[in-house]
Amino acid sequence: MEIEYLKLAIALSVLCTVSGEGCSLELRPPRAVVGFGDSVSVSCVASRPVRVLGWEAAIGSAHTQQDLTVQWGVHSLKDWIEEPICYGVFYTTPRQCEEKLNLVLYKTPDSVSIGFLNHTGPMVEGRQYQLQCEVQNIAPVQYLTLRWYRGPTEVYNHTFSDLTPDTPVQVSSTLTITPSRADDGAQYSCVAELELGPEGPQPPPEVTSEPLNITVHYTPSFSTPDEEVLEVIEGEGVRLNCHSLGNPTPVYSWLLPQSQEETHNHTLVTSSSLPPGSHRYTCRASNQLGEISKEFTVKIKHKGV
Repeated sequence: MEIEYLKLAIALSVLCTVSGEGCSLELRPPRAVVGFGDSVSVSCVASRPVRVLGWEAAIGSAHTQQDLTVQWGVHSLKDWIEEPICYGVFYTTPRQCEEKLNLVLYKTPDSVSIGFLNHTGPMVEGRQYQLQCEVQNIAPVQYLTLRWYRGPTEVYNHTFSDLTPDTPVQVSSTLTITPSRADDGAQYSCVAELELGPEGPQPPPEVTSEPLNITVHYTPSFSTPDEEVLEVIEGEGVRLNCHSLGNPTPVYSWLLPQSQEETHNHTLVTSSSLPPGSHRYTCRASNQLGEISKEFTVKIKHKGV
């Protein structure tokens, strides 16, 4: 007879139930954040005399007819669709009450990786490129924040609050960049962070990708003015500096004032036998992306002038 009554009470608990304020049931804690495969334990407490107090759950169901407290627990939680509900059948109205546990089962990603999207090799300054970060098997994705970094500086973050699956999924994020020569050798990385609220682990669990080193090709540029005028005493030599910055490394050629011949040195020492007057030298620095020129005017003065 007692067993039949218990079955009837449990059946009634799912009909004409109320929840929230006035239900006389309290979950401790009301929100449980559990790592995949970890244990969990939650108490359901009735604040008035109860005929039957219990938990409806796929795993770990429990009930009591004597106590005002009943506990639900799982040693290793791996059920992504688990939705435990505490129910109570009371002597007074409201006679049936229930409270659903806010249960968050989470899993950190198997991997986080970063790479180019539809591109290989070096990038060219001023052109637009896309980097892609992929996150494998993370849950729940709506708590994920994907943070992009250039070196130690965060440059973008992507949230997935519009997605709803509770089971592990694969997601990706794309970052568009227009690199400059200052980006040559820079490192980009992305960090997958699960922000699970105050009930979750602190600090929030995160997984970081291996860094992506980028190479940027750019045209040569001079660090000194494009034109220089130098005054030299007759018989003295002069050193002309045509150094430029470029990637790939620039190749140099010189146009000399007398012989018009070309040489391929970074710097040039003029002959001490140049006659007085003005002499012009032209240096060209070039790589696969372009060429620049620099003019040197060397003024030779007589000794003692």
